Amino acid sequence: MPTPFRYTEPLPPRAATGRVAEVYAQLSRDFGIDKPVTFVVLSSAPEILAPAWALMRESLIAGPGSRTGKELAALGVSLANKCPFCVDAHTMLLHATGDHALAERLARGEQPEKEEHARVLEWGRRTRVPGGLGPEPYPFPRGHAPGYLGTAFAFHFINRIVSALLTENLLPGNVQRFRAVRSLAGRTLARTVRRPARPGEALALLDHPDPGEAPAWAGGTAVGIAYAALLKAAMTGAGLLDADDHDLVEQTLQDWDGAHPPLALNGFPDRRERPGARLALLAALAPYRITDEDVAAWRRPEHTDACLVRLVAYGAFVAVDRVESALNRPIART
Repeated sequence: MPTPFRYTEPLPPRAATGRVAEVYAQLSRDFGIDKPVTFVVLSSAPEILAPAWALMRESLIAGPGSRTGKELAALGVSLANKCPFCVDAHTMLLHATGDHALAERLARGEQPEKEEHARVLEWGRRTRVPGGLGPEPYPFPRGHAPGYLGTAFAFHFINRIVSALLTENLLPGNVQRFRAVRSLAGRTLARTVRRPARPGEALALLDHPDPGEAPAWAGGTAVGIAYAALLKAAMTGAGLLDADDHDLVEQTLQDWDGAHPPLALNGFPDRRERPGARLALLAALAPYRITDEDVAAWRRPEHTDACLVRLVAYGAFVAVDRVESALNRPIART
Protein backbone atom coordinates (compact mmCIF):
# COMPACT_ATOMS: atom_id res chain seq x y z
CA MET A 1 0.00 0.00 0.00
CA PRO A 2 1.42 3.44 -0.90
CA THR A 3 2.58 5.48 2.06
CA PRO A 4 0.69 8.72 2.80
CA PHE A 5 3.93 10.39 3.93
CA ARG A 6 6.02 12.68 1.76
CA TYR A 7 9.69 13.23 2.63
CA THR A 8 9.64 11.57 6.08
CA GLU A 9 9.36 8.01 7.36
CA PRO A 10 7.73 8.16 10.82
CA LEU A 11 8.13 5.19 13.10
CA PRO A 12 5.19 2.79 12.98
CA PRO A 13 2.66 3.97 15.59
CA ARG A 14 2.82 0.58 17.32
CA ALA A 15 6.46 1.36 18.14
CA ALA A 16 5.59 4.62 19.89
CA THR A 17 6.74 5.12 23.46
CA GLY A 18 6.69 7.89 26.04
CA ARG A 19 4.96 11.12 25.19
CA VAL A 20 4.21 10.11 21.59
CA ALA A 21 2.33 7.04 22.82
CA GLU A 22 0.44 9.21 25.33
CA VAL A 23 -0.62 11.61 22.57
CA TYR A 24 -1.80 8.70 20.42
CA ALA A 25 -3.83 7.30 23.32
CA GLN A 26 -5.56 10.62 23.93
CA LEU A 27 -6.15 11.09 20.20
CA SER A 28 -7.84 7.71 19.97
CA ARG A 29 -10.05 8.42 22.96
CA ASP A 30 -11.05 12.03 22.23
CA PHE A 31 -10.80 12.31 18.44
CA GLY A 32 -12.05 8.82 17.68
CA ILE A 33 -9.43 8.07 15.02
CA ASP A 34 -6.63 5.71 15.95
CA LYS A 35 -3.25 7.31 15.20
CA PRO A 36 -4.33 9.68 12.38
CA VAL A 37 -1.61 10.41 9.86
CA THR A 38 -2.04 14.16 10.40
CA PHE A 39 -0.36 13.66 13.78
CA VAL A 40 1.78 10.61 13.05
CA VAL A 41 3.66 12.77 10.55
CA LEU A 42 4.73 15.02 13.46
CA SER A 43 5.86 12.15 15.67
CA SER A 44 9.57 12.49 14.89
CA ALA A 45 9.38 15.86 16.70
CA PRO A 46 7.34 15.16 19.87
CA GLU A 47 7.81 18.74 21.05
CA ILE A 48 5.71 19.80 18.00
CA LEU A 49 3.29 16.87 18.09
CA ALA A 50 2.08 17.41 21.65
CA PRO A 51 1.12 21.11 21.43
CA ALA A 52 -0.35 20.69 17.94
CA TRP A 53 -2.69 18.04 19.33
CA ALA A 54 -3.32 20.11 22.45
CA LEU A 55 -4.40 23.16 20.45
CA MET A 56 -6.78 21.12 18.30
CA ARG A 57 -8.21 19.21 21.26
CA GLU A 58 -8.69 22.16 23.56
CA SER A 59 -10.39 24.27 20.85
CA LEU A 60 -12.23 22.01 18.40
CA ILE A 61 -13.05 19.14 20.76
CA ALA A 62 -13.19 20.53 24.30
CA GLY A 63 -13.48 24.28 23.72
CA PRO A 64 -16.65 26.37 23.88
CA GLY A 65 -19.00 26.47 20.91
CA SER A 66 -20.87 23.85 18.90
CA ARG A 67 -18.87 21.12 17.19
CA THR A 68 -20.82 21.70 13.99
CA GLY A 69 -19.94 25.39 14.02
CA LYS A 70 -16.26 24.74 14.67
CA GLU A 71 -16.13 22.07 11.94
CA LEU A 72 -17.59 24.64 9.56
CA ALA A 73 -14.96 27.18 10.61
CA ALA A 74 -12.21 24.59 10.09
CA LEU A 75 -13.67 23.69 6.71
CA GLY A 76 -13.63 27.35 5.69
CA VAL A 77 -9.99 27.63 6.75
CA SER A 78 -9.11 24.48 4.79
CA LEU A 79 -10.86 25.75 1.66
CA ALA A 80 -9.00 29.06 1.90
CA ASN A 81 -5.68 27.21 2.28
CA LYS A 82 -6.41 24.82 -0.63
CA CYS A 83 -6.03 21.69 1.50
CA PRO A 84 -8.24 18.99 -0.08
CA PHE A 85 -7.22 16.40 2.54
CA CYS A 86 -8.60 18.58 5.35
CA VAL A 87 -11.65 19.67 3.35
CA ASP A 88 -12.59 16.00 2.96
CA ALA A 89 -11.89 15.32 6.64
CA HIS A 90 -14.17 18.09 7.90
CA THR A 91 -16.92 17.09 5.50
CA MET A 92 -16.73 13.57 6.92
CA LEU A 93 -16.73 14.91 10.48
CA LEU A 94 -19.91 16.87 9.80
CA HIS A 95 -21.52 13.51 9.18
CA ALA A 96 -20.22 12.51 12.62
CA THR A 97 -22.00 15.48 14.21
CA GLY A 98 -25.26 14.27 12.65
CA ASP A 99 -25.43 17.11 10.12
CA HIS A 100 -25.71 14.79 7.13
CA ALA A 101 -27.62 17.10 4.78
CA LEU A 102 -25.21 19.95 5.53
CA ALA A 103 -22.19 17.72 4.89
CA GLU A 104 -23.55 16.63 1.52
CA ARG A 105 -24.43 20.17 0.42
CA LEU A 106 -20.85 21.19 1.15
CA ALA A 107 -19.45 18.09 -0.58
CA ARG A 108 -21.33 19.18 -3.72
CA GLY A 109 -19.79 22.65 -3.48
CA GLU A 110 -23.06 24.29 -2.41
CA GLN A 111 -23.60 26.84 0.35
CA PRO A 112 -25.27 25.87 3.65
CA GLU A 113 -29.01 26.46 3.79
CA LYS A 114 -28.87 28.13 7.20
CA GLU A 115 -27.51 31.66 7.25
CA GLU A 116 -25.71 31.07 10.56
CA HIS A 117 -23.81 28.15 9.02
CA ALA A 118 -22.97 30.14 5.89
CA ARG A 119 -21.60 33.00 8.00
CA VAL A 120 -19.31 30.72 10.01
CA LEU A 121 -18.03 29.01 6.85
CA GLU A 122 -17.26 32.36 5.25
CA TRP A 123 -15.63 33.59 8.44
CA GLY A 124 -13.29 30.60 8.34
CA ARG A 125 -12.40 31.33 4.72
CA ARG A 126 -11.62 34.96 5.46
CA THR A 127 -9.25 34.24 8.32
CA ARG A 128 -6.47 33.52 5.79
CA VAL A 129 -6.28 37.21 4.95
CA PRO A 130 -4.56 39.05 7.82
CA GLY A 131 -6.99 41.69 9.04
CA GLY A 132 -9.55 40.65 6.43
CA LEU A 133 -12.53 40.20 8.73
CA GLY A 134 -13.40 43.86 9.01
CA PRO A 135 -15.20 45.53 11.92
CA GLU A 136 -18.37 43.43 11.91
CA PRO A 137 -19.09 41.02 14.81
CA TYR A 138 -17.89 37.47 14.61
CA PRO A 139 -20.63 34.94 13.72
CA PHE A 140 -20.61 33.30 17.14
CA PRO A 141 -21.26 34.43 20.71
CA ARG A 142 -18.46 36.20 22.53
CA GLY A 143 -18.11 33.36 25.04
CA HIS A 144 -17.38 30.89 22.23
CA ALA A 145 -14.47 32.92 20.82
CA PRO A 146 -11.67 30.76 22.35
CA GLY A 147 -13.12 27.64 20.73
CA TYR A 148 -13.65 29.16 17.29
CA LEU A 149 -10.46 31.19 17.14
CA GLY A 150 -8.37 28.35 18.52
CA THR A 151 -9.88 26.01 15.92
CA ALA A 152 -9.07 28.45 13.11
CA PHE A 153 -5.47 28.83 14.23
CA ALA A 154 -5.05 25.09 14.79
CA PHE A 155 -6.14 24.35 11.24
CA HIS A 156 -4.12 27.11 9.67
CA PHE A 157 -1.20 25.16 11.14
CA ILE A 158 -2.48 21.64 10.42
CA ASN A 159 -3.45 22.49 6.81
CA ARG A 160 0.11 23.55 6.13
CA ILE A 161 1.65 20.48 7.76
CA VAL A 162 -0.70 18.20 5.81
CA SER A 163 -0.14 19.93 2.46
CA ALA A 164 3.63 19.89 2.91
CA LEU A 165 4.21 16.41 4.33
CA LEU A 166 1.26 14.19 3.31
CA THR A 167 -0.39 13.16 0.06
CA GLU A 168 -3.87 14.48 -0.71
CA ASN A 169 -5.59 11.13 -0.08
CA LEU A 170 -7.58 11.13 3.16
CA LEU A 171 -8.47 7.47 2.55
CA PRO A 172 -6.77 5.01 0.15
CA GLY A 173 -7.86 5.69 -3.42
CA ASN A 174 -9.67 8.85 -2.28
CA VAL A 175 -12.74 6.73 -1.56
CA GLN A 176 -13.98 9.43 0.83
CA ARG A 177 -15.19 11.20 -2.32
CA PHE A 178 -18.04 8.66 -2.46
CA ARG A 179 -21.07 9.73 -0.44
CA ALA A 180 -21.67 6.31 1.13
CA VAL A 181 -18.06 6.05 2.29
CA ARG A 182 -17.82 9.47 3.91
CA SER A 183 -21.23 9.04 5.51
CA LEU A 184 -20.32 5.65 6.94
CA ALA A 185 -16.91 6.89 8.11
CA GLY A 186 -18.55 9.84 9.82
CA ARG A 187 -21.15 7.69 11.53
CA THR A 188 -18.46 5.45 13.01
CA LEU A 189 -17.08 8.55 14.76
CA ALA A 190 -20.44 9.86 15.93
CA ARG A 191 -20.31 8.57 19.49
CA THR A 192 -16.87 10.06 20.13
CA VAL A 193 -17.63 13.38 18.42
CA ARG A 194 -20.84 13.90 20.43
CA ARG A 195 -19.34 12.91 23.76
CA PRO A 196 -18.34 15.90 25.95
CA ALA A 197 -14.59 16.27 26.53
CA ARG A 198 -13.15 17.77 29.68
CA PRO A 199 -11.11 20.91 28.95
CA GLY A 200 -7.43 21.01 29.84
CA GLU A 201 -6.54 17.32 29.70
CA ALA A 202 -4.08 17.74 26.81
CA LEU A 203 -2.00 20.24 28.79
CA ALA A 204 -0.38 17.43 30.79
CA LEU A 205 1.34 16.35 27.57
CA LEU A 206 3.19 19.65 27.11
CA ASP A 207 6.88 20.16 27.81
CA HIS A 208 6.17 23.04 30.18
CA PRO A 209 2.95 23.75 32.10
CA ASP A 210 3.60 27.49 31.64
CA PRO A 211 4.86 27.98 28.04
CA GLY A 212 4.54 31.75 28.11
CA GLU A 213 1.90 34.44 27.88
CA ALA A 214 -1.41 33.17 26.51
CA PRO A 215 -3.22 35.40 23.98
CA ALA A 216 -5.99 37.61 25.28
CA TRP A 217 -8.62 36.16 22.90
CA ALA A 218 -8.33 32.80 24.69
CA GLY A 219 -9.96 34.29 27.78
CA GLY A 220 -7.94 32.30 30.32
CA THR A 221 -8.95 28.92 28.84
CA ALA A 222 -6.73 25.93 28.13
CA VAL A 223 -6.84 26.97 24.47
CA GLY A 224 -4.52 29.88 25.21
CA ILE A 225 -1.94 27.72 26.98
CA ALA A 226 -1.96 25.24 24.07
CA TYR A 227 -1.55 28.08 21.57
CA ALA A 228 1.39 29.55 23.49
CA ALA A 229 3.00 26.10 23.71
CA LEU A 230 2.74 25.49 19.96
CA LEU A 231 4.06 28.97 19.23
CA LYS A 232 7.08 28.37 21.47
CA ALA A 233 7.78 24.91 20.03
CA ALA A 234 7.34 25.83 16.37
CA MET A 235 9.55 28.89 16.57
CA THR A 236 12.54 26.75 17.57
CA GLY A 237 12.63 25.66 13.92
CA ALA A 238 14.05 29.08 13.09
CA GLY A 239 17.35 27.74 14.43
CA LEU A 240 17.68 25.69 11.25
CA LEU A 241 18.09 28.93 9.26
CA ASP A 242 20.93 31.41 9.27
CA ALA A 243 20.24 34.99 10.34
CA ASP A 244 19.69 36.33 6.80
CA ASP A 245 17.25 33.56 5.88
CA HIS A 246 15.38 34.02 9.15
CA ASP A 247 15.04 37.75 8.51
CA LEU A 248 13.82 37.10 4.96
CA VAL A 249 11.10 34.74 6.16
CA GLU A 250 9.93 37.06 8.91
CA GLN A 251 9.87 40.15 6.67
CA THR A 252 8.06 38.36 3.87
CA LEU A 253 5.33 37.27 6.26
CA GLN A 254 5.00 40.76 7.70
CA ASP A 255 4.21 41.99 4.19
CA TRP A 256 1.93 39.07 3.28
CA ASP A 257 -1.67 39.93 2.39
CA GLY A 258 -3.08 36.40 2.44
CA ALA A 259 -2.78 35.84 -1.31
CA HIS A 260 -1.64 32.54 -2.79
CA PRO A 261 1.65 32.91 -4.71
CA PRO A 262 1.62 33.05 -8.52
CA LEU A 263 2.49 29.93 -10.50
CA ALA A 264 5.98 31.26 -11.23
CA LEU A 265 6.65 31.74 -7.49
CA ASN A 266 8.02 35.19 -8.19
CA GLY A 267 10.05 36.53 -5.31
CA PHE A 268 10.75 33.15 -3.70
CA PRO A 269 14.42 32.35 -3.03
CA ASP A 270 16.16 30.05 -5.47
CA ARG A 271 16.40 26.54 -4.04
CA ARG A 272 20.05 26.31 -5.11
CA GLU A 273 21.02 29.42 -3.17
CA ARG A 274 18.69 29.60 -0.15
CA PRO A 275 16.92 26.24 0.15
CA GLY A 276 16.03 26.62 3.82
CA ALA A 277 14.36 29.99 3.38
CA ARG A 278 12.53 28.68 0.32
CA LEU A 279 11.16 25.67 2.21
CA ALA A 280 10.04 27.76 5.18
CA LEU A 281 8.32 30.31 2.95
CA LEU A 282 6.61 27.63 0.91
CA ALA A 283 5.39 26.00 4.13
CA ALA A 284 3.94 29.36 5.18
CA LEU A 285 2.36 30.54 1.94
CA ALA A 286 1.90 27.56 -0.41
CA PRO A 287 2.88 24.24 1.17
CA TYR A 288 1.14 22.36 -1.64
CA ARG A 289 3.88 23.76 -3.94
CA ILE A 290 6.75 22.04 -2.11
CA THR A 291 8.50 19.64 -4.48
CA ASP A 292 10.96 16.78 -4.24
CA GLU A 293 13.59 19.14 -5.62
CA ASP A 294 12.96 21.71 -2.88
CA VAL A 295 13.44 19.14 -0.12
CA ALA A 296 16.47 17.51 -1.79
CA ALA A 297 18.18 20.90 -2.21
CA TRP A 298 17.88 21.58 1.52
CA ARG A 299 18.63 18.17 2.99
CA ARG A 300 22.09 17.37 4.25
CA PRO A 301 23.26 14.27 6.13
CA GLU A 302 22.62 16.07 9.42
CA HIS A 303 19.05 16.96 8.45
CA THR A 304 16.90 14.25 10.00
CA ASP A 305 13.15 13.81 9.59
CA ALA A 306 12.77 15.71 12.85
CA CYS A 307 14.65 18.66 11.34
CA LEU A 308 12.34 18.75 8.33
CA VAL A 309 9.27 18.64 10.57
CA ARG A 310 10.67 21.49 12.67
CA LEU A 311 11.47 23.65 9.64
CA VAL A 312 8.03 23.11 8.08
CA ALA A 313 6.38 23.73 11.46
CA TYR A 314 8.30 26.98 11.79
CA GLY A 315 7.18 28.20 8.37
CA ALA A 316 3.62 27.11 9.06
CA PHE A 317 3.44 28.90 12.38
CA VAL A 318 4.96 32.13 11.10
CA ALA A 319 1.86 32.28 8.88
CA VAL A 320 -0.41 31.42 11.81
CA ASP A 321 1.23 34.14 13.89
CA ARG A 322 0.66 36.67 11.12
CA VAL A 323 -3.04 35.76 10.96
CA GLU A 324 -3.38 35.69 14.76
CA SER A 325 -1.74 39.07 15.20
CA ALA A 326 -4.21 40.64 12.78
CA LEU A 327 -7.19 38.96 14.48
CA ASN A 328 -6.12 39.82 17.99
CA ARG A 329 -8.51 42.67 18.61
CA PRO A 330 -11.46 43.20 20.97
CA ILE A 331 -14.29 40.84 20.11
CA ALA A 332 -17.53 42.59 19.24
CA ARG A 333 -20.70 41.22 20.80
CA THR A 334 -23.17 39.43 18.54
